[in-house]
Amino acid sequence: MVPLGFSPNCQTTAMGIMPHQDIERALEVALSLDIPFWPQLPKVSYFEDMYVQALENFPGVRIDPDHQKIYFDRSRFYEELPSYFEKAEDPQTFRLTKEFSLVYRQFLERDLSHYPAIRGQMISPISLGLKIVDENQKPIIYHDEVREVLFDFIQKKVNQQYYELREKNPNAFVWVDDPGLALIFSALSGYNEVQAKGDLNRFLEGLEGLRGVHLCAKPDWDFLLRSKMDILSFDSFNCGVVIVHYPSLKDFVERGGIISWGIVPTYTELLEQETIPSLMERLETFWEDLFRQGVDQAKLLHQSLLAPATCNLLNPDKERTVEKAFEVLKELSRKIREKYLLTRNHEQ
Repeated sequence: MVPLGFSPNCQTTAMGIMPHQDIERALEVALSLDIPFWPQLPKVSYFEDMYVQALENFPGVRIDPDHQKIYFDRSRFYEELPSYFEKAEDPQTFRLTKEFSLVYRQFLERDLSHYPAIRGQMISPISLGLKIVDENQKPIIYHDEVREVLFDFIQKKVNQQYYELREKNPNAFVWVDDPGLALIFSALSGYNEVQAKGDLNRFLEGLEGLRGVHLCAKPDWDFLLRSKMDILSFDSFNCGVVIVHYPSLKDFVERGGIISWGIVPTYTELLEQETIPSLMERLETFWEDLFRQGVDQAKLLHQSLLAPATCNLLNPDKERTVEKAFEVLKELSRKIREKYLLTRNHEQ
């Protein structure tokens, strides 16, 4: 595990995607958390989509913002590969530019030095490779040479983002979003978990700083918990009852792994059914299961973050419920830190 420069202590963070169309408001909400992040705002621009953002300068790709489509052609990939390799040692090739994220550049313009940590994100090469298809509608991850370039490409993009964020805060980290990870366990997948495990571990080993994975899906948890990651961010509101019974979760905590518990729902109907006491009870039920398995209470609390359960672009009230979820999250964190005598970094 990479050494921590901050104490998680049930402080707040959140996933990157937000439903906002007002960039300043989205930044204000993101910056209100203990560990802020730069928001991804796909309703502002197609280039804010997490798949589009990751593919800037990838050989063989053409992005059509008018029709909101990503095209990949293998012939074009091989034609552009020599030029790409010539630029592969230039950090500029892997920077997230203003065209592909208006928000990221504005985030970097802020004073972020007083936060205990700050966070970025990038789509995982596994999810990206399963999502993007070639001219024959075949996922590009199935092509060995394309996959090799893709994993190296995303690794370099994550590291470049990490270097830039670290200039703003020494405790910066970047996690990869992996919404498609559950697909590799399907019998229909042409990219199986054995191949994926080796690829994922090599990818994670090459990342600078804390190695985090975020997902809202339900993969084989052993697969992920036994990987080289340092941070697991997941939807504990829906998945917590299952994952706490995996012995590998106990092992993950004991070796220093950080868990970001996605506990506050962001869907209007679900959030309206919950209260801060009910969410606290749900979270503590998960923790008590782990305590009974022998997980040290102080260690688990120290290595925990709290977050919304999922991203959400679908509520009829647009950003209103999501912002309410952030407020509930902050109050929940305050209650838990008060109960368990946990401090924020700047309170120590």
